[in-house]
Amino acid sequence: MGISDLHVAFPENRRIVEELYPDSPADWLIVAGDVGESPDDLRWVLDLLTRRYTTVIWAPGNHDLWTLRDDPVSLRGDARYRRLVEICRSYGVHTPEDPYPVWSGPGGPLVVAPLFLLYDYSFRTPTAATKEQALEQAYEAGVVCTDEFMLHPDPYPSREAWCRARVAATEARLAACDPELRTVLVNHFPLVRTPTRILRHPEFAQWCGTELTADWHTRFRAAAVVYGHLHIPRTTWYDGVRFEEVSVGYPRERRQWGRTEVAPRRIFPAADGNC
Repeated sequence: MGISDLHVAFPENRRIVEELYPDSPADWLIVAGDVGESPDDLRWVLDLLTRRYTTVIWAPGNHDLWTLRDDPVSLRGDARYRRLVEICRSYGVHTPEDPYPVWSGPGGPLVVAPLFLLYDYSFRTPTAATKEQALEQAYEAGVVCTDEFMLHPDPYPSREAWCRARVAATEARLAACDPELRTVLVNHFPLVRTPTRILRHPEFAQWCGTELTADWHTRFRAAAVVYGHLHIPRTTWYDGVRFEEVSVGYPRERRQWGRTEVAPRRIFPAADGNC
């Protein structure tokens, strides 16, 4: 099962989390980022979910990494990420820093790899040749991600530098996985650019991933890719690989779209029987 973008600062979303239960005692749950904006949000969610699901796997989202002005935890950038990893480990949750677990249930064996990769402003509009031009377009359109003010890259000089470092380290880990096993790649941001093509505001795509991972779903033998961030839950296929966007999103979005039921999306066995 997979879910993301819980955003539990919203009471409606907190109630959704309180009502999450596995279909089977053997179910695993993938949490693909944006639990909330504070370590306390993460603790509350993990304390609940780890008592219900046999295995919980976590990858961070951009909101998880924000350092808000009134947050008692003032850590920024990589230090903040490491603190969140420590919290996850205290609950026995698998993180991008841990050995990748192997799912041996229906559809397996599969290496389930939680990733933390960020973005590098390479998902630009066709008329933006540089990051600077892309940002200028976003400011002119009034579509600027809050990351620009709240997600600090310390000790890296920029978010894209942090992204490149994460991509290089993760690429090496995935390359070292058993070549006989297929994978489930879990990342908050989509690994390919195509899902962002339906965004209402194309200027926002620059905060949604990196071109550096465009072939990872085929190169690293993905049976499925799980992501969130876009708040557009759906199943799509690229190069014969199933991509699952598993966001809960904001209450106002669900009301706008008429989404009355919210539940984790089944990854394996796939809900439609397709693997």
